[in-house]
Amino acid sequence: MPNFNKVLLMGNLTKDPELRYTAGGAPVANLRMAINRVYQSKTGEKKEDVCFITVVVWQKQAESVGEYLKKGDPLFVEGRLQSKTWETEDKQKRTTIEVVAERIQFLSRGKGGGTGEGMPVEEENAAPSPATSGSEEDIPF
Repeated sequence: MPNFNKVLLMGNLTKDPELRYTAGGAPVANLRMAINRVYQSKTGEKKEDVCFITVVVWQKQAESVGEYLKKGDPLFVEGRLQSKTWETEDKQKRTTIEVVAERIQFLSRGKGGGTGEGMPVEEENAAPSPATSGSEEDIPF
């Protein structure tokens, strides 16, 4: 059976992007997004659910989000899911799922805000993700 790993998200940043550089000099940014879902319960009551997601952005795209985005800004992300596992100081194993961005689209924030161009990642220039690089020591956070 073929595999397919693609994620499309539209939401708002819950904090300013965290831009860092690996030991090798590659820019990487962590974004924290909130994606809201409004629905109606069986009783007809309007409800809202919020999903918080971490998005990892590499290379020039990381520098752009670090320069132009801030808490509250709306954005559209196209990427793939990646699991990340680590061990805490007290030897407990932890796992999280994050999105590795392939394309970020800045969205308009009302009057005066413009829509930015999409920023696709050029795969041949992209830094390896921690899951495929074999070493998480290059990750600054």
